[in-house]
This record gives sequence, C-alpha cells and structure tokens, in this order.
Amino acid sequence: MAATETQFPPPKVLTYPASAPPSLVTQGAEGRLYKTTHLVPDRPCALKYRPPKPYRHPILDARLTKTRLASEAKVLERCWREGVPVPAVYVMDPAAGWMMMEWIDGHPVRVGINEWLGERPEEEGETETETPKPADEEPLVDLMRRVGAAVGALHRTGVVHGDLTTSNMMLRPREDAGQANGSTTGVDGVVDDKAKAVGGDVVLIDFGLATQSMSDEDRAVDLYVLERAFASTHPRAERLFATLLESYGSTFKKAPSVLVKLEDVRMRGRKRSMLG
Repeated sequence: MAATETQFPPPKVLTYPASAPPSLVTQGAEGRLYKTTHLVPDRPCALKYRPPKPYRHPILDARLTKTRLASEAKVLERCWREGVPVPAVYVMDPAAGWMMMEWIDGHPVRVGINEWLGERPEEEGETETETPKPADEEPLVDLMRRVGAAVGALHRTGVVHGDLTTSNMMLRPREDAGQANGSTTGVDGVVDDKAKAVGGDVVLIDFGLATQSMSDEDRAVDLYVLERAFASTHPRAERLFATLLESYGSTFKKAPSVLVKLEDVRMRGRKRSMLG
C-alpha cells in the first residue's frame, strides 16, 4: 500500500524524491510504520511516524509525541548497546514525530508458529489445544528457547517491553538459511519449509510502551502479558510456554524471583477473571 493512499499525509521526510517510493507497512492508533531507504537505495529501513492527533491540544500533542518518541529511541539504543536483539536506530526527529530504524527481514514469530502448526495434520481425536508429539516438535521447542533467551536478555538490561506478543517479535533469516535456521536440505536442494518457518534469529520490535525498570513485579507482568497472548494466539502450542520460561531462567540470573512474582500475578489474574 503506497504512502499516498493513506488518509493522512506522510511525514515531510518521506516526500523528497527517492529511487523507490515509501510504502505503508502497518498503522495503529498511535502511529504508522513505513518501509523506505536510508542514505543509499539498497539499504532498506523502517520509519515509525507518530502523526499529530487533532483531538489533542497542539502544544500538549507535540510535547507528548516528542517525549514518547525520545523515550522509545533511548530504550532501543540501550538494548542495542547491551546486545539485546532489537532494530538499530539510524536517525530521528522527535519534534517532527518520526524515527528511522533498521529494517528487519523475515516474518513475525506469530506467523512462523502458525505456519508450522498449520502444516501438521491433526491426529484423530486430537483437540485444538494439543501440541505435536515430542519427536516432531523440536524446531518449535528450539524457537521457544530463543524467544525466552531474547526476553531474558531484555530484562537483564533493565527494560520492560510492555506489549510482549508473538506479533512483536520477528524471525530474521540467518545467512546460511538452509543450516542455521534448523531446516534441512535434501539432495534436490529443496529446503524443509516446515522447519524454516520457525528458524532464524528472534528480534524484538515495537517498543512504544517500553519502560526502563528493575522491578521484579514489572518483569513478571511482562511475562504474564506474553503468556496470555501466547495462550490465546497459539492454543495448540500452549504447553510449550514452559520451555520459554526455562530458557528465560537460564539467561537471566534474577529470573527465580521474577518467576515467583509471576505466580502472584497469575493468581491476581485468575481472581479478576472469577469476579468478572
């Protein structure tokens, strides 16, 4: 979808002549994400734009946009500096409401899990909440380990994401996609797409709600949000969330206290569900 087809005009930085016109990737209540290029035509990048909100006072709107964008960039830079798998920030203009970041090739973890599960026919008498048999699920288990390690690295840095879902994680293909992704290649050169769907490096994205926090409670809530999102989005793989938590624990030395807090958060969540 071209940027010129959107309801509101794109930011000024995208109106200058370029070798390839920018394209709108997605948009939400708070902002839009465009795919464009940075400095040279062969370097794709993502531009996040927070357009003005007509329902807010202009001075308040400009202040909020500048603060939130600067906060997001600060968190991303801290994560990138500490080795957390996140997009690199190239350049930003908080006053104009945009930030240019590294473009992450690949697909969301959500898509990879759903494709992997979708290719496996259901066994007779199997319910939709059941998962593949252990002998068949190793690629998916390995993905859960990588997700857990990524979240553990994030929390170790002192950052809480605020909106952890499998839609806010990308699977970036590795250079040797046939081997490093965990997929197999036959004598005819055909890659096993089933394993390839869940292969690659996990990259965390969309830090619009992220905060810097060392609180075990905040980290536990982050995990709880991911757990609930995972259960609702991937019910057939729900039991594999335990593997994610195991990997999280092996990556983050303060994980034991966070997981204790997670049990408290779960209990509060169940009580709210019971009370409606």
